[in-house]
Amino acid sequence: MTETPAALREAHHADVSGGWLRPAVFGAMDGLVTNIALIAGVAGGGVSPRSVVLTGVAGLVAGAISMGLGEYTSVRSANEQVAAEVAKERRELERHPEAEARELAEAWVARGLPPDLAMEVAQAVRRNPEEALRVHVREELGVDPDEQPSPWAAAISSFLFFSVGALVPLLTYLFGATSLWLALAVGGLGLFVAGAVVARFTARPWWSGGLRQLLLGAAAAGATYLVGTLIGVQGGLG
Repeated sequence: MTETPAALREAHHADVSGGWLRPAVFGAMDGLVTNIALIAGVAGGGVSPRSVVLTGVAGLVAGAISMGLGEYTSVRSANEQVAAEVAKERRELERHPEAEARELAEAWVARGLPPDLAMEVAQAVRRNPEEALRVHVREELGVDPDEQPSPWAAAISSFLFFSVGALVPLLTYLFGATSLWLALAVGGLGLFVAGAVVARFTARPWWSGGLRQLLLGAAAAGATYLVGTLIGVQGGLG
């Protein structure tokens, strides 16, 4: 059976510009690691299961709000910066079209295109102002002005996925179990699954991505558990 070349298929690349995948992945991972570490820390300090749940829920709500607001502000600011640079490039194309065409041709020559052909293509692009703007912005800024991520999509995605991730290590407590190690085991399973899922987007082995995330989460939980234990012991001696 003859395989169809990728270039002839309508969509042979994943969508990497929609603005939701990165904050979703980051939100879920951050929610898992944050609440696993938070629960390990306070439980290591010897607090009651009810206090662990209260701390975990507070961490979930505060973290989700913080992540959502942070993503919105970050993406919105980046988009505004791109818009300002696009406006600057538009003015240059209107005021100095020949200089901009030469600049574009020189960039293509540096990539190996013959000088005469590079200038011919640059002049052809110049005849369509909007296309010229897009080409110049891509070449000079490395971004596509028509495919900027949505700050709302980033914020909502980050908020929701952080909440889901942060909820996982709380599940055992919410269902009545009081064992920290059971909660950490469930959280560790969540970390492994999340890492494995992310690996599917990046062509890494699923087990490698899962194991890497599990080890990172375990390191964070171990550090906060140690801190919680030391503070709890000191508090008891006081």
